[in-house]
Formats: sequence, structure tokens, C-alpha cells
Amino acid sequence: MKKNSWFIGILILLFGSCHSTKIAKNTVQPELGFRSVPLLKIDGLQFKDLNKNSQLDDYEDWRLTDEIRIKDLISKMTIEEKIGFMIISTTRLAGDYSFQQNAPKSEITSGFNEEDLVQNVNMFSRKPLPNPTMSVAGTTKGVLTYNLRHFILRANTSAKIMADWSNNLQALAETSRLGIPCIVASNPRNHITVDAAIGLSVGTTVFSKWPSELGLASMRDLKLTREFAEIAAKEWTAVGLRKGYMYMADLATEPRWQRIEGTFGEDADLASDMIREIVLGFQGKHLNKNSVAMTIKHFPGGGPQVEGQDPHFEWGKDQHYPGGMFDYHLKPFKAAIEAGTSSIMPYYAKPIGTQYEEVAFSYNKGIINDLLRKKMRFKGIINSDSGPIDMMPWGVENLSILERYQKAIDCGVDIFSGTADPTLLLETVKKGLISESRIDESITRLLREKFELDLFENPYVNTDQAIKIVGNAEFQKKGDLALRKSIVLLRNDSKLLPISKKTKIYFETYFDNGKSKNSITINKPNIQYPNLEFVDSKEAADVVLLWLIPNSGGLFAANGSPIELSLSKNKIDVYHVNEITKTKPTVVVINYTSPWVIDEIDNGKLKTVLATFGTTQEALLDIVTGVFNPKGKIPFTTPISTQAVLENQSDVPGYLKPKRYALFKFGDGLSY
Repeated sequence: MKKNSWFIGILILLFGSCHSTKIAKNTVQPELGFRSVPLLKIDGLQFKDLNKNSQLDDYEDWRLTDEIRIKDLISKMTIEEKIGFMIISTTRLAGDYSFQQNAPKSEITSGFNEEDLVQNVNMFSRKPLPNPTMSVAGTTKGVLTYNLRHFILRANTSAKIMADWSNNLQALAETSRLGIPCIVASNPRNHITVDAAIGLSVGTTVFSKWPSELGLASMRDLKLTREFAEIAAKEWTAVGLRKGYMYMADLATEPRWQRIEGTFGEDADLASDMIREIVLGFQGKHLNKNSVAMTIKHFPGGGPQVEGQDPHFEWGKDQHYPGGMFDYHLKPFKAAIEAGTSSIMPYYAKPIGTQYEEVAFSYNKGIINDLLRKKMRFKGIINSDSGPIDMMPWGVENLSILERYQKAIDCGVDIFSGTADPTLLLETVKKGLISESRIDESITRLLREKFELDLFENPYVNTDQAIKIVGNAEFQKKGDLALRKSIVLLRNDSKLLPISKKTKIYFETYFDNGKSKNSITINKPNIQYPNLEFVDSKEAADVVLLWLIPNSGGLFAANGSPIELSLSKNKIDVYHVNEITKTKPTVVVINYTSPWVIDEIDNGKLKTVLATFGTTQEALLDIVTGVFNPKGKIPFTTPISTQAVLENQSDVPGYLKPKRYALFKFGDGLSY
């Protein structure tokens, strides 16, 4: 009997040891963040009783592996809770007028160089999308009635308000039946941009300010790119933003596409390097409590649009590959997958003239399931863009809403953006069009992200710390370096640069917001700059510094008309420019959000040309005076003429296009 007991005891010890090794993830007490749920104390350790049943369930046990916790939680979730989990909704703050024209506050504004341009100069009139617009639920209703746990924050406000709001949101979720925390996503918040429309960028914010994505690419500094992402991640996590609807792995191969400002340029290898550093900087090697989970977009690459038109609109729904370079556009996504991106977002467009079904990518099984899942081995979340079900259902317009959900989920979509109401998705499941086991696959991926981000243990932030962290001087010092490194010297034929000390400068920033009768010109910088004398007229100047900021009106000002890249079609008075350049030595600076055609002011006459991609006056003056030696390289090819644009192949990068195509080539950039 004793021998049997001894033998059984050994088996128990062996089995117990193997079992604990298999299931144990953590052994050290983590910091628990909570507001109302009770704590359970077991063996000197503490656990949150998220479902308030006075016992420790597996999903509440931080010692267990994520997979065990996920399986347990899914077994407890109702179908209504699961379906709510598959919706990511834009959320609102009290007094947030993000979607209202001419709103008094929290408006999404230009964000371009707030120090140089008067506030709100780039407010544009958003034209309605061709179908119903995004629905937005009140936060309390979203959490407690619709069971939503994923939100997109568009509001542009202070660090304190964001942090307090995030904590209030998590406290609300904590009161729900299972106490599942929320995750809050955002579009980019750290870049100086011209087009800061809803869904593209939040524009000028309280966060540290860096050049646009094009500007980051023009630096050719991967180390600083990684530092940018690490800094931004610290700022985001400080206020409770844990998911990024970013960055764009699309390539700027079609110069007319109006989303080029958000890309890293035309070269797939450079874009791949940038995406890799961005993902690793924001996420780390693995998602953890300090990570911001990335959503890389727009698979399989949204650049090669027919005539540059965008699939937010029906007239831009087609994407083509006349140069046969489909695989070229996949490279940055491969880099994102290798770096461990948490999520990938397909675009609205539908491919034409390829082997794939001519339906939008969110409905395209060959693209999502066969290519992205199987061939490219992506195991993370597939997040639809905002509104493919009821706003941009290109190629499946004949299907009902329920059938669209069915087709998209069958292709592999895990979470839907653009609506706050899960009713129709729930109906799709209840009618048997989608199995609950398939829903569980998506819930598993979505829960894994939350567990890896440590949100179940502590979703709360320290508001006082957020105020200190966001936009602090140390972070901005790195951003200021990037703002200088992003500027590109394209021509210095007359050796006008660097400008010597005591030179009399007439500095004009030219920006037409499309609203006022006269363009906005700022004839003196609003900063003190040593060793230069700023004068009030070009006649009194030794040198004219002319900063041109072309403005297309923004993506959502599009109306289906042909997209023009000439300066005169993008609110630049070329007569005014030519009058200046022919009378005085002039440094022409052009802010590139698209590969502008500048032949109206050039014709070989411009001797000194610089390119900016979202920067500040201080950075520009440091370049032109030689305080900082220009280092940037242009991230795309600029066409020599409008005719060259019309003849271009949308999927082919400029450096591979015929010799007659380029005025400035990809990679051009001089130093002193």
C-alpha cells in the first residue's frame, strides 16, 4: 500500500510539474489596475475578480498562458458579446466636434506648421461619402448595450483629457458582466501634415512633432526612425492609446494618388525598412505592456489606383497593375509581418486585370485567405477599413448587408470598422450564414492582442505622468533633429546656399487655403533668428526665401475630376512666383505632399530648390544658413511634365519609369 502511495505521489508530482510548466506564464505579481471589481487573494497573490463571482476563473489568472485564458473567456462569452467584440467604432468626447464643419473646438485641422500659418488655415469642406457615413455610438451605450470593446479616438485634445477619458472608459468596461477591458486606436498624431482629414491624420497635436511619413523616409536614418516610434509609443501609452491605425505600407508609384503624404515613398525596399523600424519601435519584438499594437495598411498596397482616384469614392474603386508589378507592392507588408505587426488592414479598392476576383480586398478570398494568410503566413488580426460593408462595398453591391458580412468573414476579416451597431452582424450569425466556431477564431485573435498588451491586468494610466510625458522637451529635441534631416536640397546651381551672415532676407510663406479671397502669406518668420536681417519687401532684400505649400484641397475634396499635379491647379500663383524669381536671387522651397509638377515656375530657370515634407521655420532656416548641413534624399520621383504623369504606369516606381519621366529622381539630394 505504501509502495502504491509512493508511486502515485511520484506520478502526481511529475504530472503536476509538467502541467504547471505547460500552463504557467507568469509567477511574479503584476501591478493590477482596477476601480470597482473586488480582488481575490490566493497564496499571497492578488487577482481581479472581473466577473464578480468570488472565485478565480482561468481568464482572470495572470499566471496562466494567454491561450488558456482566451479559451476560458470565449467559453463564457455570449454570442452578443462576441459580435460586439468584432466591431471597432469611432468614439466621441463631450464637446468633440470632429465631424462637424466649422466647429469651435476639437476640429481636425491642417496641422501644417502651426508656428508658420495662422490656426485653422486648412479647414476644408468635407464632401459626404457616396453612401451612409460612419455611425457613432455614445460610449456608455457602446460598452454596455452593444458590447463594444474596440474604439477609435479622433478627438484632438489635451493629454489630461485623453488620459482621464481613457480611465473612465476602462472603469465603465470593468462594470460589465465579464469586465473585459477596452482598446483605443488612433490615426497618426505626431506628424506635421497638410491633409489631416478624418481617418488620415489627427494633425497638429500636443504630442511631439515630427515630419510627415515622407519626411521620415527622406531622412534615410533608420536609427532615428526607430527612436521616433519608441518615443511616440511612450506618448501614446501614457494617455491610453494602445492601438495605431497606421502606418501605410502603400507605395507612391501613382503620383496622382492623394494619399501619398502618408506613405514612405515609392521604393519598396526603403518602405520595407521604414515599416520594420516603425513596427519594432511601437510594439517591441513582442507585444507587451508598453506596446502600441500596429495596424499596417492598406493590403495589398493602395498606391496603383486608376488615374490616382481613391476608392473612398465610387469613381476611384479600381486598382490596376499595368506594369505587372503586383508583387513589388507586397514587399513592405512582408517586412511588417516579419516584424510582428499585430494587425493588417485591407483597402477598399478592387483589383482589375489580375488573377484575383474583382471585388474589394475585404471581400477578396484570394487576397486575404490565400495570399495574406496562407502564402505570407500572417497570423494576426485582419481589420477592415472603415465602411466596406455599407459605404464602399465595391464589387459586391448586389449582395445584401448580411451577405457582405458573410463573404468578408469567410475571406478572413476579424473586425469591422465604420459602424457602431453590431445588430446586422449578429443577425448574420443567428441566421446561420456564419458559424460561431468561425466567430471564435476572430475572437481568439482579438483577445490575444489584449492579453499580450497586459490590458486585463492594468488598462489604466497615470494622468499626471501623461501630462509630463506627452510632447516633453527631450522628445521634441529628437523630433527637431528629424525635422532638419528631412529637408532635401535638390539644386544649388548658383551656390546661393548656405546664406551668409547679415544677409537681408525677404521670407515669404505662400499658402492658399482655398477659402479666403487672398492667399495667406507670411512675410516674416514669427521667431527670432540670429545673424539674419528680415526685411519687409523683396526690393529691400539680398535674397528671397520663398516657401510654397501647394494644396490640393485634401482627399475628401475630390469630386471625380482628373487629378492635377501642376502648381497652378494646387493653389499656387505661378505668376506671383515667377515675378519674384526673375527679379531677385531666390531660394524656392516646395512642400511636397504629392510629386508636384513644377514646370510652370521652372523651365530650367530655378537655380536653388529645396524640398520639405512637413517641417518648421527654425528647421528650414538652419538648413539655408548652413547651421545644419542638408542630408535628406527625396523619397519619390517628381515628374517632368503633366504629359509624363498621364503616360505613367501606376504600379511602377518612378526610378523605373522611362528617362523622360523624371525632373528630380528618387534619391536625389545634395549637401554643402
